[in-house]
Amino acid sequence: MSFSDLLSADRIVMLVAPGSRDIVLDAAARLLAGNSPTTTPVLAQALREREQLGSTGIGRGVAIPHARSTAFREPRAAFLRLSHPIDFGASDGTPVDLVFAMCVPEHLVEQHLQILSGLVERFSDAEFRDALRDARDLPRLRGLLLDPVAQSAPA
Repeated sequence: MSFSDLLSADRIVMLVAPGSRDIVLDAAARLLAGNSPTTTPVLAQALREREQLGSTGIGRGVAIPHARSTAFREPRAAFLRLSHPIDFGASDGTPVDLVFAMCVPEHLVEQHLQILSGLVERFSDAEFRDALRDARDLPRLRGLLLDPVAQSAPA
């Protein structure tokens, strides 16, 4: 599944004052829920519960917080580039500045695992991570994530 299948431009942001892991998870939940006052707290709780099982920080400054929920019929994601890294408890000890949050419907267990595997593979590419970090503005960042051609172009 491509980023454009999971993301929309309005769910890609540059978070200026991330503060803490919980603040980032709250921001991700708001993006995933489209600011829904009923869905946002449910997703925030689901993301926190998953994080309590073990850090979703995969290393190299990347975290992929994720949860399953009945809130949506299709998988959806949000991307947050943080203005300064925060501790996500990643196994390599590197603070996180790139966050790809995801919510998958409860019944799509296999698809959830496939998407996670693809994300880990994509974010293992140092050039891709660098391009995301070097993007000058939000339109460029969104282009890198939503346009497959732009993903390989220099920032």
